[in-house]
Amino acid sequence: MTNVRVLNASVADCRAVAQIHVDAWRVAYEGIAPSDYLAALSVEQRETMWRTAVERGTPRVLVASAGRPVVGWVAYGRCRDEGAGPDVGEIWAIYVDPAAWSTGIGRALWEAARRDLQEQGYRTVTLWVIRDNARAIRFYQLAGFAIEAESAKEFDLGGARISEVRLVARIAGASA
Repeated sequence: MTNVRVLNASVADCRAVAQIHVDAWRVAYEGIAPSDYLAALSVEQRETMWRTAVERGTPRVLVASAGRPVVGWVAYGRCRDEGAGPDVGEIWAIYVDPAAWSTGIGRALWEAARRDLQEQGYRTVTLWVIRDNARAIRFYQLAGFAIEAESAKEFDLGGARISEVRLVARIAGASA
């Protein structure tokens, strides 16, 4: 998709961010997460969560516009994993309106976040993805991420056990 603009999220964007968050979860995790959990997702709760994040600046949130003000977003910052070094960043989430999947919006968001993380001095970026989300894993692998061996962890989601794996990408050269 051409004409994708990536900008810092504003408080005014939080409703659209929340709507995309809920819509993308319902499509991406259908058959993975319990259907009653997905049906109960609240745009209002997500809006409050993202408004707080945007107001405090953590995580950093960028939005993509293409034909309408917000069609996707990325949240990122310092890696939250225990023991992560100061040069390790993390993609906390990337979500695109399902109607705009496979149009380059996710890639534009990743590239903007990668550039910003590099400028902040991060050399490596990690992220966690639900193991059964093959579409997301393929996206991240095409963007240069690799699954980190032995990184799987599980958590409860709406009464189901969900497995995640960590993916890692180098974003800065090894030579200093």
